[in-house]
Amino acid sequence: MNKITCTNIAKTFVVEGNSIKVLENIDLTIEKGDLVAISGQSGAGKSTLLHIIASLDEASSGNILYDEKLMEGHTNFALSNIRLNNFGFVYQFHHLLEDLTVLENIMIPLQLSGNTTQHNIYNIIEEVGLSSRINHLPWKLSGGEKQRVAIARALINNPDFIFLDEPTGNLDDENASIIQNLLLEISKRNNIALVTATHDNNFIESFNKIYYLKDCNLVEA
Repeated sequence: MNKITCTNIAKTFVVEGNSIKVLENIDLTIEKGDLVAISGQSGAGKSTLLHIIASLDEASSGNILYDEKLMEGHTNFALSNIRLNNFGFVYQFHHLLEDLTVLENIMIPLQLSGNTTQHNIYNIIEEVGLSSRINHLPWKLSGGEKQRVAIARALINNPDFIFLDEPTGNLDDENASIIQNLLLEISKRNNIALVTATHDNNFIESFNKIYYLKDCNLVEA
């Protein structure tokens, strides 16, 4: 997949009979290799927009195209395959399974796709600096190391786009900087688009497309 195109995206939640508008008239194009940052205050709708772009949530109106094909033209099964094989996800919390080793956590997407013989598993583990930790359980890892596992898991199926929701929000400044630099290096080396929702201005300084979400609208910075 080479491009995601969002046109006139809007999102309204209905809570106890009241309509709450979160997004309106959002236009956005993301191409492979892009670095796209979405900033804004807490509650502005950054995570909601991220989830809509990645087909984890539905817009109230508007269109999203994956390589010129409407998202709504895909079956749920096809969308799940796109998320599995074309998208990677890294969140503020690592979401590791505590009873699985580092290697086993990273291999989960491979098992879901039926491909457990992929040759680049150990290359990716080395790329994120976890070669000495592959048999460790999550409780033996630092916060930064856990987030490295989450990054490796996001990379394992060779995605075209990685969606990052406050990926360093739970880390101290030093570890946040290490993780941010790692993500940028991986993006450049593998031509992977990064799409992040974040408050961290230091992180987004290196991004080529920076947007601010305010009053339901997306404005280019």
